[in-house]
Amino acid sequence: MSERRSRPLIVPIFIPNQGCPHRCIFCEQEKITSQAGYPVNREHVEKVLYQAIQSKYFDPEREPEVAFYGGTFTNLPLGRIKELLRAVAPFISRGFFRSIRVSTRPDALGKEHLKAMKDLGVRTIELGAQSMDEEVLVLSQRGHTAEDTIGAVHMLRAEGFRVGVQLMPGLPGDSQKKIRSTITKIIGLRPDMVRLYPALVIKGTKLAQWYEEGRYRPMALDEAVKICIESCMRLETENIPVIRIGLMSSPSLLENGQIVAGPWHTAFGFLVRSGIHYKGIETELPRPGEALKIKIYAPKREIPLLRGYKNQGLARIEARTGARVTCVEIDDSIPSGRVKIEKI
Repeated sequence: MSERRSRPLIVPIFIPNQGCPHRCIFCEQEKITSQAGYPVNREHVEKVLYQAIQSKYFDPEREPEVAFYGGTFTNLPLGRIKELLRAVAPFISRGFFRSIRVSTRPDALGKEHLKAMKDLGVRTIELGAQSMDEEVLVLSQRGHTAEDTIGAVHMLRAEGFRVGVQLMPGLPGDSQKKIRSTITKIIGLRPDMVRLYPALVIKGTKLAQWYEEGRYRPMALDEAVKICIESCMRLETENIPVIRIGLMSSPSLLENGQIVAGPWHTAFGFLVRSGIHYKGIETELPRPGEALKIKIYAPKREIPLLRGYKNQGLARIEARTGARVTCVEIDDSIPSGRVKIEKI
């Protein structure tokens, strides 16, 4: 099975800011999703799902799942929750989708809402925790605490949901030490998955105002890549998959001037995954002075990671070894995450 086919297929339905008690300092959902913040109804959900199943990219073998993102789903009125989920139900009963996932805040969980959601096909709930540091949460005006996240994870597990946690390194008051502490606490909670979204400064947000006033300094790109490499490796060593690294781009977000500052890169996740791959093969590389030229052999599907973004991975290898990489060749007999080096 190919790597693409092994990943679950998620069809997103965005509900920008709906159900949110306030607008977070970093949030501009309409630009992130390229979708206006009008109320999403049954007709809209059905339209999105019909378009999805008719797409040539729709693959029923990848366990398709419907996801409600961009707002605080569990804080919607119960009637609206039932309306949206019942719109999905026929697609699940006909076998097009396996289940539903939603995103929400850690402090917006009610027993009645959760029961209704479980009865109507929701299997995964992702919590926008952002950080497990109280000072960062206060400075970022999140309105919830780290204890809320801990309680939410325990409650969702008790109710039988799979739990995801979304983290946003680099918010006001954050530091590498605090990010490491957050990762330690998340590992202790044992979520089923994690997303890493380094904080960006988006036009029109309070964070953009603070940046212009000199009250906030975002992480640099190399700093964000480094801490995400470390965080991802720690989480996945503990068998907690990181299912997304970096904010997904949209046409509105990519318009000139919309991203004011911060560690934005169209291939941020790939930068991190390539960095992780490099760390895994570093001990197999020759020491400086051991060779003038080298050939590298690797499994076919890992060659892009080896090469890195615009061959930056190969440049890193050449800087580390002092040897020029003459070629990279396919050898699928090599175990995943390994390489074979031929000195010339």
